[in-house]
Amino acid sequence: MLNKPRLRPPSIARSFFSNEAAGGLTLMFVAALALLIANSSLAPVYFDVLHRYVFGLSVLHWINDALMAVFFLLVGLEIKRELLDGQLATWSRRALPGIAALGGMIVPAAIFVALNWNEPLNLRGWAIPSATDIAFALGVLALLGPRVPISLKIFLTALAILDDLGAVAIIALFYASDLSAWMLMLAAVTCVVLLALNRCGVKHLAPYLILGTI
Repeated sequence: MLNKPRLRPPSIARSFFSNEAAGGLTLMFVAALALLIANSSLAPVYFDVLHRYVFGLSVLHWINDALMAVFFLLVGLEIKRELLDGQLATWSRRALPGIAALGGMIVPAAIFVALNWNEPLNLRGWAIPSATDIAFALGVLALLGPRVPISLKIFLTALAILDDLGAVAIIALFYASDLSAWMLMLAAVTCVVLLALNRCGVKHLAPYLILGTI
């Protein structure tokens, strides 16, 4: 009789990262650690590392412009799937997160203005509270794991994305002083071409990646 191979018990690390709440726990831990270091005697070293250049960009730029772009790509793909054939497939279902995102931008900004009405310098920051940290929003949801209904996760994800898009538009319209008309036109043309490729049924990834780098 052949002996059955023994199954190795999963390691602690594998067990942890297979848990749905692992991403949220990791995010909260790293954020707390960064806050502690940034407010300790190690702060100069911490900020020096963030501003060191690697392949032409600082570490901070790689985080904000590269890793966050990948993050938004993955989240955007999830939302697109729900828009095409999921919880957000109809306009009636899309309306609620849209209205909630609009309220999430207007109400915090209004409270900020009310509290700083007599401080003209502070009033310039009225748009700061209008943005939602989508990474933390998803991290908090991940902490609750399967106890959160999938419909609620999709709703909050869509809300956070729309809120972030609105905040980016506000920054571009009210805070940018040197907008490049040519770059805006190039971005608009790129979006039109990407939409045309999608409508024509092009499924190869290469054209989208090439145009996305623009």
